[in-house]
Amino acid sequence: MPRKSRSVGLTQVSEWDDGKLRRKDDYLAAEEPLEIRVGDEPLSVTMRTPGHDRELAAGFLFTEGLIQRREQIVNLESAEPKDGTNRGNVIQAELAPDAAPDFVKMKRHFFAASSCGICGKASIDSIRARLLAAPNPDFRLDAELLVRLPDALRSSQDVFQRTGGLHAAALFDPRGKLLVLREDIGRHNAVDKVIGWALLEGHVPLADSVLLVSGRGGFEIVQKAIIAGVPLVASVSAPSSLAVQLARELRLTLIGFLRGRRFVIYAGEERVAGQAPKK
Repeated sequence: MPRKSRSVGLTQVSEWDDGKLRRKDDYLAAEEPLEIRVGDEPLSVTMRTPGHDRELAAGFLFTEGLIQRREQIVNLESAEPKDGTNRGNVIQAELAPDAAPDFVKMKRHFFAASSCGICGKASIDSIRARLLAAPNPDFRLDAELLVRLPDALRSSQDVFQRTGGLHAAALFDPRGKLLVLREDIGRHNAVDKVIGWALLEGHVPLADSVLLVSGRGGFEIVQKAIIAGVPLVASVSAPSSLAVQLARELRLTLIGFLRGRRFVIYAGEERVAGQAPKK
């Protein structure tokens, strides 16, 4: 049996505080490689925080365009490596024949790292080529509700409270109800886990949802949100220039610096208007 995934580790450290040195226990966010396979073929290796690995794999397959719908995943399960190494860190996907990638013709495999997402990802032109539809144009979110979401995010970050070392991604409905939250050392992994959850639960497209991420709103996060049909993405830090360009071109609402009672709208300001929906 694969060992149970652990998202937190305990270690001994030395703390210097105002001239005094003492030994203490400290919690660390776990980081381990996850290999995603299609059949027996390795597709991707990403450094992630263990936990919700099936969701991570499903989200990765969907947002990277290997599948277009939930039904194309025939099976998705933890696999036991043949050499006995990397136990509990392999997810094997069985895809429908119309979705299985041609590894001979693929230009490269996907290799991801927690800091950069899919390294060497093609430019914005490749995103346009996927003929993605613009997110729900009728979605609206009240500004007074929006500014309350970061507190809901922080209060639900169980692992971050202990380690201080994880990113989070969360989905909220138009009334501010938290639908799902996932944590990971990589912000793009946290987003894949959230989208993977939605895909496996049959909630994609996420036409009436808000995606909130800790840290910055990078290009890959906007790309993944658009693929999942999310109309509004907010982050507590700044977006990148390419993220803003993509959001404006594909008409997604992108918000940055969501802190306290202030935020900056970089694209799609028409969705942040009106009264909060009645319960």
